[in-house]
Amino acid sequence: MLRSINHFSLHRINSIELRVVSDVAEGVLPVIQAEESVVRKYTQSTGWPHRWITLFVLEDLQPLLRQLRQGARPASLAFARQNLSTADFAALSERTVVNVYDLADLSTCNIFVNRREMMTQHYWDDAQAMRGLMAHEHAHPLAENEITRASRQIHFQVLDGRVATPQETGNRLSKITQVLALLGEKLSLLAPRELLTNEMTIQSSFSEDLLHLNLCNMDNAGASIAGRSGLVQHLQQEVTQGDLTEKETGLLLLVGDLNGFIPLALEIAPFYRAGKPDDARALEQILETSVFPYLDPLAVKCYTDLRDHYIALPAGNLPLSEMVAWSNKVLQILCRALMVKDYSLQYEMGLSER
Repeated sequence: MLRSINHFSLHRINSIELRVVSDVAEGVLPVIQAEESVVRKYTQSTGWPHRWITLFVLEDLQPLLRQLRQGARPASLAFARQNLSTADFAALSERTVVNVYDLADLSTCNIFVNRREMMTQHYWDDAQAMRGLMAHEHAHPLAENEITRASRQIHFQVLDGRVATPQETGNRLSKITQVLALLGEKLSLLAPRELLTNEMTIQSSFSEDLLHLNLCNMDNAGASIAGRSGLVQHLQQEVTQGDLTEKETGLLLLVGDLNGFIPLALEIAPFYRAGKPDDARALEQILETSVFPYLDPLAVKCYTDLRDHYIALPAGNLPLSEMVAWSNKVLQILCRALMVKDYSLQYEMGLSER
């Protein structure tokens, strides 16, 4: 599985066996310490299902991706579909930490740490952010319930997306549908799992670690606004040259805003759900100061509507038909914003055949 093993060790945490395998040359010890700290705290509460944990600290996630390409389909992964697309692999390769577990047997799990992405996102040397990431991933199996199982039974597919004008659009506009398909899946079908997992993380006494991690993420979002400003200038030049219309530019910017910033609602809503409104407001205040003033107001409204919809997700059982309706409302929030830009997104949602 690995290119070369630079570290192997075995650790005991109460009755838990932790195996560590790494192809990273140095810096593995802080990762092990973060994992041990998180597991030790989780095992103090009831419901901890694992007896064996394997921690893979890897330079990147190519070994995991190779396994998936060869046919492995771990049930826990959001990407565990019959056929994994190029976009699925790309999204997984950019994950910092991934927990792979079998829903049918929770006695073991595998934690994959992506050093390259951890460095890119400035988490590698941040012990508290590392604990927040580990705590979140370990909360995934703990948060499994009827709602998460129902979310896996829902089918979503974008059928078409087009600008409601007779003008022929360029290649970039033709890619909007693909971007919105991935975004729609993340915000509707995958959202219940992320919401309940973050809520479980907070309720399991990791609220400070998760808050620290998300404060870093909000700061990163603020820093990325500079890139958006450069994009605005570039698109305006194309308008001046006659390569784009103002309407097309507005649509491109809106889709970029939706894709880049609206998923932050998945990080903030759980603090409200878990009874931590002060923490949620601390995160939102960064957005309101450093991000929202620079976005399309339609994107800001989408954030607010999605946040409120996420907060209202029931914590217990939800009939499958109501889960479909809940997910469909997420997509309708996106569609209403896009229609203002004369972009019509056509999709279907229903129960999966498998």
